[in-house]
Amino acid sequence: MLLAELDIFHSRPIAPTRRLAIDSARLHDARNGHAPAPGSLLLGAVCARFSPELSSEQLGEITELVHDLKQRQPIAQPRLRHRLQSDRVGLTRSRQRLYGPEAAASAESLGRLDCEFDGSRATASQLILGAVYAAGMTTAPVRGEALQAVRQGLAWRGVVGPALFAYLASGDSSARARAELAASDPIDWALETLGFERGGGVPGQSAVRRCFREALRAAHPDLGAAETEAADRIAELSEARRILLAR
Repeated sequence: MLLAELDIFHSRPIAPTRRLAIDSARLHDARNGHAPAPGSLLLGAVCARFSPELSSEQLGEITELVHDLKQRQPIAQPRLRHRLQSDRVGLTRSRQRLYGPEAAASAESLGRLDCEFDGSRATASQLILGAVYAAGMTTAPVRGEALQAVRQGLAWRGVVGPALFAYLASGDSSARARAELAASDPIDWALETLGFERGGGVPGQSAVRRCFREALRAAHPDLGAAETEAADRIAELSEARRILLAR
């Protein structure tokens, strides 16, 4: 059965004015007593499927967007040269779907999930931007879960199958430990995480952003890091960046 569906409306890749609109009404983000939400699994799968086609610079921008959405910060436009809008007139639709049993909570049911990706008329950046914005639009009970699934999907390097869905269903097991470590001495922790000298003062915003993107590239699975390690490292870098930019 159809568990979740996402429509991403986008301009043609060669269009001079690049636009994006989202229809997430059929993400089915209500849990109905089951975890994780099917919509979260679909969003993570879209990111896992298309993120290998992103450049390191694009990945850095997408990761910053996920962080800003999680912090509920105002989202400046455009992102990746695409402007988010509500009007869909003149835009092309690319539809992403998740199929499976009604209750996708057990290991057996996760193994029976299947995605139908439509990427023939869109770029990878358009589809991932659509998934990220859709995660930010989900309702309060699953918004954090959806953004976490997106982040995990960005770090995945492998086929979209049972292993991915089990990984997405695991959530962020290291979040509490990371929060406790950062709380003990947040500035020094953030400096060290991004490669600055502890106790040396908070660097300027441009330096923080530059080091964040350099560290992000080094943490990416394309350079040999395991998917789970990469996802946790990306989360640490994002939190360190937030701490230092807030100063």
